[in-house]
Amino acid sequence: MRLIVDCRYVRVGRHDGISRFTAGIVAALAKRHPLVMLISDERQLEKLPPLAWRKVSSPTSWREPFVALQVNRLRPDVVFTPMQTMGSLGRRYRLVSTLHDLIYYSNPMPPRNLPWFVRVLWRLYHLAWWPQRLLLNGADAVVTVSETTKRSMIEHRLTKRSITVVPNAADTAPDGAEQGSRRQPPANRDLVYMGSFMPYKNVEVLARALRLLPGYRLHLLSGITDADRGRYEELAPAGALVFHDGVSDEEYDELLSRAFALVHASRDEGFGIPLVEAMTHGTPVVVSDIPIFREIAGDAGRYFDPDDAQGVASALRALEDDAAWLSASKSGTEQARLFDWERSAGILLELLQRVSSGETGRVGDRVERLGSIERGNAVSDASGRESR
Repeated sequence: MRLIVDCRYVRVGRHDGISRFTAGIVAALAKRHPLVMLISDERQLEKLPPLAWRKVSSPTSWREPFVALQVNRLRPDVVFTPMQTMGSLGRRYRLVSTLHDLIYYSNPMPPRNLPWFVRVLWRLYHLAWWPQRLLLNGADAVVTVSETTKRSMIEHRLTKRSITVVPNAADTAPDGAEQGSRRQPPANRDLVYMGSFMPYKNVEVLARALRLLPGYRLHLLSGITDADRGRYEELAPAGALVFHDGVSDEEYDELLSRAFALVHASRDEGFGIPLVEAMTHGTPVVVSDIPIFREIAGDAGRYFDPDDAQGVASALRALEDDAAWLSASKSGTEQARLFDWERSAGILLELLQRVSSGETGRVGDRVERLGSIERGNAVSDASGRESR
């Protein structure tokens, strides 16, 4: 099987979610099967493993609808793309596309890093379901990263193709899991929030909760505008917010490794990588009660109504008991082991081999998921392994 992985969505500089998914899955997949990476900027190679690569036009280029004509020259049997928007007109190979989530239908603000004309098209694209259906049905099979998103895709009848869940994972510091298993309740009451400040992230409720939590501090790690900073400062007690305006991976790991808890009040999410990263470090997660967070954190999470600042405070105070904190920490490290790039690569490779041989199918023909038995085995088999 001649395999190409579309790595053109890898960010130059710092990863975003899709960029990190691409880098993680391609590195693990390459251990199992030879592949060629497709890039559009040689600077992307800094974030990718040292593998064979070919350069084609950018996914934001006017040439994107016809990019398959460039890819055809490489004579692949199957191409895997971590997005659903890869051009496929005139392709002479099998194609597996990815839809991470449906969040931009309910929250249609496009990513700020995109060119203005792409942002306009983005908004238009998310005004109706049919463009999504057209793209997904143009592939031979579809991947998504969670059961929550798969259910939504089926509910909205977004594709006739089979849908395979290839779970996201997290890039862990080499000693992250080992340190996490040895965590003790910290003396501090430092909370960590990793994420953007878009309205649906609902960071306001975390700021309001701090008025009910004397002695707690909330570390806001991402880049932030002056307007957002001012709004949160008005809601929280003086000195209770720590603005980092961006952190390195090393700084992020260090903050997680000593935090009292990771908090997240989002009303909607595509996955929840910060939850996995925190649990790997043995840091309890206190998060809004939404389906995707239930899927990711399971019984290890502590949940609250996203409209209830008092609920945030109560969930955190419950962890002030050392026994409760240690229980949440231990169950979190066990839950985090379920999300592993090696396991996800195995699921993806099996799908790619079936697609390459012409076994595609429709939704419902064959359900591909991490079942409860496999998840249970994953926990026992992975005891002692390091992951992030």
